[in-house]
Amino acid sequence: MTDAHNGTPLPADFEETQQEWCKAAAKVFARVHKKDVADVPLDIWKRLIRTTYDDIKIKPLFTRADELAEAPEPGKFPYLRGAKGPSEKAEGWGITERFGAEGDAKTTNEKVLHALNYGTNSIVVDLRGDDHIAPADLKQALDKVLFAYAPVRLEAGKDAVEAAKVLLELASGQEKEEEIHIEFGASPLTASYDDSESVSIDDAVELAKLGNEAKADARAILVDGVSFSNQGASDGEEIGFVLAAAVEYLRKLVDAGLSAEDAFNQLSFRFAATDEQFNEITKFRAARILWARVAEVLGVPELAAHTPQHAITAPVMFTQRDPWVNMLRSTVAAFSAGVGGSTDMEVLPFDFAIKGGLPNTSRDFVHRIARNTNLLLIEESHLGYVIDPAGGAYYAEKLTQEVAETAWKLFTEVESKGGFTAAADFIRETLDATSKARYEDISRRKKSVTAINEFPNLAEKPLSKESRTEPKGVRRWAAEFEAMRNRSDDYLEEHGVRPTVGLIPLGPLAKHNIRTGWITNLVGTGGIAVNNPGQVVPGEDGFKEAADAADILIICGNDKEYEASGLEALKALRETGKTILLAGSEKSFEGKEDAPDGYLNVKINAGETLSDMLTKLGA
Repeated sequence: MTDAHNGTPLPADFEETQQEWCKAAAKVFARVHKKDVADVPLDIWKRLIRTTYDDIKIKPLFTRADELAEAPEPGKFPYLRGAKGPSEKAEGWGITERFGAEGDAKTTNEKVLHALNYGTNSIVVDLRGDDHIAPADLKQALDKVLFAYAPVRLEAGKDAVEAAKVLLELASGQEKEEEIHIEFGASPLTASYDDSESVSIDDAVELAKLGNEAKADARAILVDGVSFSNQGASDGEEIGFVLAAAVEYLRKLVDAGLSAEDAFNQLSFRFAATDEQFNEITKFRAARILWARVAEVLGVPELAAHTPQHAITAPVMFTQRDPWVNMLRSTVAAFSAGVGGSTDMEVLPFDFAIKGGLPNTSRDFVHRIARNTNLLLIEESHLGYVIDPAGGAYYAEKLTQEVAETAWKLFTEVESKGGFTAAADFIRETLDATSKARYEDISRRKKSVTAINEFPNLAEKPLSKESRTEPKGVRRWAAEFEAMRNRSDDYLEEHGVRPTVGLIPLGPLAKHNIRTGWITNLVGTGGIAVNNPGQVVPGEDGFKEAADAADILIICGNDKEYEASGLEALKALRETGKTILLAGSEKSFEGKEDAPDGYLNVKINAGETLSDMLTKLGA
């Protein structure tokens, strides 16, 4: 037997071994579902296949049959395995930190120099916002910063032209000027998708001409995939639309008189990294090889290796509730981007989504944690010494190929519609559809967001209404559930207690504990507390007290207990006139003379159900 992709022979016993694995999977399924293994088909493992938002099927097991032809070594076209070759010193990715929100140039300079002394080696200066420093402050803010050792990028919004001129002046005359890397951060084509600030396309072109004349490596345009990620883009969509925007920039620059080579050298990329580990590793690898193909078509294949591929922890994944969990999300995101070969990684503060930051939390602490996330991965985990750690893994290589194919298909579709600007409606519709699908999965808890639609902490101190303002232009994954938590907090402030449902546990602890625990976690994600009296029996005093405790009552027990006492309990609860729900499926009361008003199980749309419950409870 020969692999169709790579042509290498598979082991003689490959099919037999694969069948043994299928049988083992069937046995596990039979045991879990209490079936005879003879009644379980050998392809039952296909139920474990999951589908990404790019419609890519992820199998539970990848084998030699999925092996692809060996890719060129790192540093060789199409740069799948990274831009640097094995002969170059492995130092890992750059550690990027953002400054400018400090409000005054002197404080910004102190923060920058402190960060550079403690591990940061790449700087973003954010000039957007009335409370940020201005272009005129750059000289003082970047005093004593050696650009050859710490690349500087601007996010100046509408002030990009003025700020770029100041930055160029600061770079001029510094030591090793020809080795300096600076970026002006103009992003007019992508900025409109998440309402971020930017100069016009004409200004961006003029900035590119200015950068092209500089002695330093000065890049004017940032092709920003984060704008698409903020609107819900899948990995393939983020890459595909970034490619389309990049090609449109190239056309604009060439039309303005730049050569293809000079135009290429005026672009850099930025991608958002989420906590979906393998998806993000492959996203950065796929983006590199597709950009290399564009470079090949334009006759400058070697330049693709020099295009920066910046990464930032995805704003969409940050939560306002239990923000400490964002540290874990950011660690996985930084790991993924670094392993995927990003040029540098900016880890946003773990309380990024909270306006003004988490109350009573030191800003120095917040920034130190973000910086150390990168440092621990690079220095202590030694990832900085390894080139393309994911290379050769069947799963990673296969997924990289499939993401690249999806992204290229989207890119060509945009091109067929006349290019990036002409295809704006198509791009927005695509982003809206993917965002809606992801929100649906989160609402149904098919996609878990820890501390949000799973494992909420109702004991945490509520945020002020000012703190929970939504970040501009970001469709955060947690927004729907956190809106319900906000309703609960407002109710708590007014009534002194949270909106509460009453549990009616039937049978001893061993029979109801699984479902009472599951219900407590479920309703907690909507900010709803529970009254759990422990086992109650219809007709006894404790039962009546439990029924009087709340306006919504939820019967909890196992299916056998429902068969034995469920109907009796339901009839007793009917006398209260309250809403009665049951933890379990409709089969529990199938064929009985009465039935609960609703069922709570893994199939429900939790977002809609909990919102309705809050409304009934007065929140």
